[in-house]
Amino acid sequence: MAGRTITHNDLDEHLDDLARDLGTFDVELLDLAKELHSGNVRLEVTDPSSWRRSPPAEAVGSRVPLRRQFRTEVDSIVIMDREAEARLARRIELARKLLDLALADAGLERDALVEGAGGMGGVGRGAFTVASGQPFGCQLPPKVCRRWMELHALRTEMVERNLYLVLINVERYSHTTANQSDLIQEGCASLFRAVDGFDWKRGLLFRTYAVHWLNQAFRAHLYNFSHTVRVPVYLQKALKHVNDAKVRLGDPNASVESLARETGLGENLVSASMSAARSIRSMDATFDDQEEGGRLKDVLEVSQDEGPYTPALEEQQLDQSLNTALSTLSDRERLVIQKRFGLGEGGREHTLAEVASELGVSLERIRQIQVRALNKLRTPRLRKAIDPFLN
Repeated sequence: MAGRTITHNDLDEHLDDLARDLGTFDVELLDLAKELHSGNVRLEVTDPSSWRRSPPAEAVGSRVPLRRQFRTEVDSIVIMDREAEARLARRIELARKLLDLALADAGLERDALVEGAGGMGGVGRGAFTVASGQPFGCQLPPKVCRRWMELHALRTEMVERNLYLVLINVERYSHTTANQSDLIQEGCASLFRAVDGFDWKRGLLFRTYAVHWLNQAFRAHLYNFSHTVRVPVYLQKALKHVNDAKVRLGDPNASVESLARETGLGENLVSASMSAARSIRSMDATFDDQEEGGRLKDVLEVSQDEGPYTPALEEQQLDQSLNTALSTLSDRERLVIQKRFGLGEGGREHTLAEVASELGVSLERIRQIQVRALNKLRTPRLRKAIDPFLN
């Protein structure tokens, strides 16, 4: 796609002139888009480092918790003022029109832009490099790829420079049982939807509009994923009224009848919402967030427990269970596991160097094969076969 590149400063001069009359802005913006498109004029793609400050060295590293590292990186992003935000929103609107024109020339619809499609004919999210200015892995016509790259870069800038909104608003849900990292991830994704629906001509700041989408994303996550078994939204809302009624009555064990009178809900609905509130906890879950504490099954007592073995275990053969597990591996993976852990004939554990020498590959390659094989073996079915023999 030959042609010159127009900088953001030059583009903003044109867009600022058009924005002085909102009544004719849409028509004149389309005319500008057609002019740029017919002249094969590229839009500048800004390097993300231009709106970021360098975070402290001690705040980035493998030992820093992921959430704290994310907060540090967000703090390093320069926040836009109202004027800069409006200009970026206008660039995004122009980029959409340029993309539509490129799609029309190619005879394609928006459905052709399947984010994350990789080799399926679409344009993956982030499928370009800013340094080269060229799309990477795009299977669509070059003009379409370039216009999508420009639009995605602008959308990403708007999202990244408003990530602080996610951290501010997620604190409102800190009292819930939801994982904060999951909520942050949902909030970040919702900002893209907010960008697509934002209309700067209404005079609102983006943050005012985005907060609605953030809360929608947070609540949807709480409603859909806060329980092991999904509880319908209407029951969760009813349960909130029931809990508020218990507080007003000052009785956490209030009867269904009294709660129904206090909330104005039917007794059946009150009873159903209270039943849905029963919590479920995995017996393998740990008691702390570091996954290093004791597990629930470690403290549960089994009446008349005569030890780790039961008659049912006599029907299982360790060799048979191991062979079942190892049969899911490739020949090389199975050989590495048998050598490393002393399985099969000989029973001697071999070092990485010994196995690498036997197979004629590097130590790192043997380690990779071992990790991949162990990950394959960590399935519920195989664990069920092996667990009875583990102390």
